[in-house]
Amino acid sequence: MKSPSDLKILSTIYKMYYKEFKNYACESDVQSRRKSKIFVPIHCKTVAKKLNVDHDIVFGRLYYHLQQKYGYTREDGSKVAFYTTIAGEENRCVNFPLLASVLAGLQEESSKFKWATALSGLAVMISILVPLVTALLDKP
Repeated sequence: MKSPSDLKILSTIYKMYYKEFKNYACESDVQSRRKSKIFVPIHCKTVAKKLNVDHDIVFGRLYYHLQQKYGYTREDGSKVAFYTTIAGEENRCVNFPLLASVLAGLQEESSKFKWATALSGLAVMISILVPLVTALLDKP
């Protein structure tokens, strides 16, 4: 079985949790379950089930790979987490705006690759067809 790409994992998380991110209520709202709009708790088992992989694959990719790749430290020394196992009282949260930015970048990269591949394929087809058409037209 093929491992899901970063694009697929982040896209799945975005689709599953965007509504929860968007519907964040102020801290003063009694209905609010989260203390922060930015950090959205996710459930690796639910995401993994949707991707048809073991939940430790999703957790590992988020915690060991994507956090290392996209989490960063500001000039003042404060850290900005991409994925953190503790954010206040909430456990295993993703920095949703950062996830959206990374996802947009991956989607753009994927789109460029697909266009380049399609145009290359078209160029190969033309390079094969032109000599054939020329040979057919030049026959007396």
